[in-house]
Amino acid sequence: MGEQLSTTPSWPGLPVTVAGLGVSGISAARVLHALGAEVTVVDGGDSPALRARVAELTAQHGSGLRVRLGDGDTLPEGTRLVVTSPGWPPSSPLLLAAQAAGLEVWGDVELAWRLRKPLPTTGEPAPWLAVTGTNGKTTTVQMLASILTAAGKRTAAVGNVGVSVLDAVLAGFDDGDEAPYDVLAVELSSYQLHWAPSLRPHSAAVLNLAPDHLDWHGSMAAYGADKGRIYQGNQVACVYNLADPATEELVREADVEEGCRAIGFGLGAPGLSQFGVVDGLLVDRAFVPDRAKNAAELGSVKDIEPPAPHNVANALAAAALARAYGVDAKAVREGLRAFRPDAHRIAFVAEVDQVRWIDDSKATNTHAAAASLAAYQPIVWIAGGLAKGATFDELVQGAATRLRAAVLIGEDRALIRAALARHAPDVPVIEAAEGQTGAVAMAEVVRTAQSLARSGDTVLLAPACASMDMFTNYGERGDLFAEAVRGLTD
Repeated sequence: MGEQLSTTPSWPGLPVTVAGLGVSGISAARVLHALGAEVTVVDGGDSPALRARVAELTAQHGSGLRVRLGDGDTLPEGTRLVVTSPGWPPSSPLLLAAQAAGLEVWGDVELAWRLRKPLPTTGEPAPWLAVTGTNGKTTTVQMLASILTAAGKRTAAVGNVGVSVLDAVLAGFDDGDEAPYDVLAVELSSYQLHWAPSLRPHSAAVLNLAPDHLDWHGSMAAYGADKGRIYQGNQVACVYNLADPATEELVREADVEEGCRAIGFGLGAPGLSQFGVVDGLLVDRAFVPDRAKNAAELGSVKDIEPPAPHNVANALAAAALARAYGVDAKAVREGLRAFRPDAHRIAFVAEVDQVRWIDDSKATNTHAAAASLAAYQPIVWIAGGLAKGATFDELVQGAATRLRAAVLIGEDRALIRAALARHAPDVPVIEAAEGQTGAVAMAEVVRTAQSLARSGDTVLLAPACASMDMFTNYGERGDLFAEAVRGLTD
């Protein structure tokens, strides 16, 4: 990767360029400045919002930190290291220039890994239990953090979940108010993993693999390879999905520590070194004495909210990582019982006239929507938006027998309608809210869905598409859906 820096370089006076003024870029700039590096932050944008961030950053850190807006392509002269934000693809001119000059390019996760400090209690840095996958990452790391908390550990869900992993590894070392974290539950995107060559987690899980972000990675093979980096150097367990052979293949290809084990999870009865479900109970046949004959009960499917199949799989992956770390079965059950998912993830909104309304606006791709559709029956399906290059035949084929009707919205609705015509021709389809956006559009969508639903049905917002053609983001889409549904009961 070019000119190699030591694991702990001499930071004072080291010229470092930080690419991007987002959450991770600002965090990296602050930390590097505090270490004494000569920091230049670059961003191709030049909006009022970015200027406000610059003003805040320079007010806190003075003239020792430089910011350049409007030019994200030119590598600042004298740079010795580039720390990039996750969203910058390898094809970015600045990153290509850095690599051509023989410089290392790190992500914020790589920087965080290299800046870890030993805990006073153990003399070693806090272990990382890491999670990646196309879908389910945030829910799984939050479940894992809840389990670790139930076990009495000081922990946090960090990384791609929205909390800076860089801030987390340094928390508690420079102030006397809080202790450092004992262990971290780390969500990692494929972007972050691409720029984290030194990462060696205690244990890690790849939940699933489906086509996503291929414009960034260039191919499915490159995307999968970056996901697989999470297994490199694992010490105790590589956790994979029994229902997704690609995740097991990534384990086979990984170079791990001696004694590290492959641990599968799935919704059936578990085999040796696996986690699974038996008669509605979550079962561990991996981290128990004499696993050929014994198993540990970790809780019940009923302890999981909501108990949709893909959410049960998330819980099993979280339990496997927690057990690899040494958490007892009681804490797994308590942690799962205490956990509640974030908004817009298969969230129950209301029951109106014996029809359930479910908000899964976070299902922004076909893989996530398929998991959501598998959880209910019969369904009035609200779908559509920006397809991001996706195709819908496989999704519709898998869900056809569950569908009562479909209400289609958004710019790429015609793609879903065509798939329904091919694979579910008897399912009634209505295109709603043409030319409308926001609350007005969603109110019409909900009224249309209500007219199609019968007693015992579930109306499911699982769009399989991005939202920005009609809404600010998936959160607004879900909020307006819930608001319109609650309006039905007024």
